[in-house]
Amino acid sequence: MSNFDDLRLIEAILFAAPQPVDERELALRLPEGADIVQVLDDLQGHYANRGITLVRREGKWAFRTALDLADRMNVERIDLRKLSRAALEVLAIIAYGQPITRAEIEELRGVQLSKGTLDTLFEAGWIRPRGRRRTPGRPMQWGTTESFLDHFGLQGLEDLPDLKELKASGFLDLRTDAGAYANRAEEGEPLVDMDLGLDEDQEEELEE
Repeated sequence: MSNFDDLRLIEAILFAAPQPVDERELALRLPEGADIVQVLDDLQGHYANRGITLVRREGKWAFRTALDLADRMNVERIDLRKLSRAALEVLAIIAYGQPITRAEIEELRGVQLSKGTLDTLFEAGWIRPRGRRRTPGRPMQWGTTESFLDHFGLQGLEDLPDLKELKASGFLDLRTDAGAYANRAEEGEPLVDMDLGLDEDQEEELEE
């Protein structure tokens, strides 16, 4: 069992944090020799089966409401940012093929990509620039964000549904194999200008 004071400290940090907190950052807050893995395991167990649970998102931790309560917490409201089927399809392509360029998205879909589609996903906070490809024209690459994982309740990209299932269900109607574009970073393809920190106007200028 973890030291009770360590448990309370990590609980307070996570409760006050506006975003998921990196496990290494949490470890720095504890006394030397403290076991952050054990602290988080104990804290997660403490909140198991409660209205608020402790979840892990790619090495980062945060408190979230329990998934089984979602249908009882719905609030009716007008959603002015409802995504089109095309936008959802593009989001899925980016999620499975990242880092991926606009041209590759268009090749997979078999149709030209509307400029506003990427803007919508970027404004929603679900995609971000992932550097430029070191090919002629140095096209911008896109990938998903932590907000994307958080919104869809995923701990990591490995928790995405099987791509074949999505294609079989008709959700994705790709003209080629999306797997050809997957895991570029792992293959060692060099990226540049990572985490560009551009605002929306700059992104639109780059994409033109």
